[in-house]
Amino acid sequence: MKKCLVIVSIALLSACAGLGGFAQKPEVSVAGLNLVQLGLFEQRFLLKLRIQNPNDVELPINGLNFEIELNGQAFVKGLSDKAVSVPRFGEAVLEVMATSTLGSTLKQLRDLQKGGQERVDYRIVGRINIPGLGNVPFERRGDLQMPAVDNSPRKSLPPGSNRT
Repeated sequence: MKKCLVIVSIALLSACAGLGGFAQKPEVSVAGLNLVQLGLFEQRFLLKLRIQNPNDVELPINGLNFEIELNGQAFVKGLSDKAVSVPRFGEAVLEVMATSTLGSTLKQLRDLQKGGQERVDYRIVGRINIPGLGNVPFERRGDLQMPAVDNSPRKSLPPGSNRT
């Protein structure tokens, strides 16, 4: 019994030492989203992902993959082999490409139009690759304020008048 306890203790200490000072997982959030290509079968987006490092050691990242859901439904997927080093107790912004299919985009737009919602729930989930540690999972949930849309009818002006 004592032998078993010693082996488990050594294994736990080895696992902690293998983290290399990473006591907490990095946090990943969406800092920006721009449509860059609108195609018949797929849409391409340029995303800015903010990676925050709450640890007292630098975080060397050499790749990641992710998925984003809106209102519980798949929206975009992406991956990157770009390397970025996040300073201790710091953050970095990584630009990545993401792809959405026409079907998921149309469904999201249809749901947003008929829903009349002021806020949209989102979820980003994925894995960051850190040399020596492997893949570290991340997940973040939140909501976004939808921009106000003016749906009131516009009054027409008589010919020859200027709108200011």
